[in-house]
Amino acid sequence: MPATDLNAEKQQMLRKQLRHRGIGDPRVLAAMTRVPRERFVFQQIRDQAYADRALPIRCGQTISQPYIVGLMTQALRLLGQETVLEIGTGSGYQTAILAELASHVVTVERHTELSFQAGALLSELGYRNVTLIVGDGTLGDPDRCPFDRIVVTAAAAQCPTALFEQLHEGGILVVPVGTQDRQVLQAIHKVDGCPQVTNLSPCRFVPLIGVQGWPS
Repeated sequence: MPATDLNAEKQQMLRKQLRHRGIGDPRVLAAMTRVPRERFVFQQIRDQAYADRALPIRCGQTISQPYIVGLMTQALRLLGQETVLEIGTGSGYQTAILAELASHVVTVERHTELSFQAGALLSELGYRNVTLIVGDGTLGDPDRCPFDRIVVTAAAAQCPTALFEQLHEGGILVVPVGTQDRQVLQAIHKVDGCPQVTNLSPCRFVPLIGVQGWPS
């Protein structure tokens, strides 16, 4: 699809999928304007990059629909100075959005191929504030914690204990929680060491695999 057509699709995404559905944080909207989503999907489906649905990527994973990316990012309430832990690098699209909005992003991916390819693309696009790790995301990154914000881009039966423990007091953790077929996206605030949960939206993610997640 020509760049002019993709730009029109992007503007429609911003208007219909995001603003119309309650994504109003100007910093989030600006980041999703700047990041070229079409670079993070298979070339043969780049004409669908801004469609209102998840799309397949390598290793049986997906890139979330733009609305869900916007909703998760907005729920983090990023101001620019935060260090963010992302669980599930995937294509690197959500990582790029976070890198636009935070001071530093640490992103953990269990598939080496995905981490390598996402890292190469993020570097090509000029992101220097991202640390990529291959490993079990359910265990977080104990060497770099605590984190101001944590976002999980795969579905957990419950919030992994390790991740909540690695969250700064006053921080926010966004995670889809439920069964492997149906989840609710939750924003979990850490207040006096305890979780305060806000349900955001029904959703459906691939399962979070790991020691504190679903078995592989």
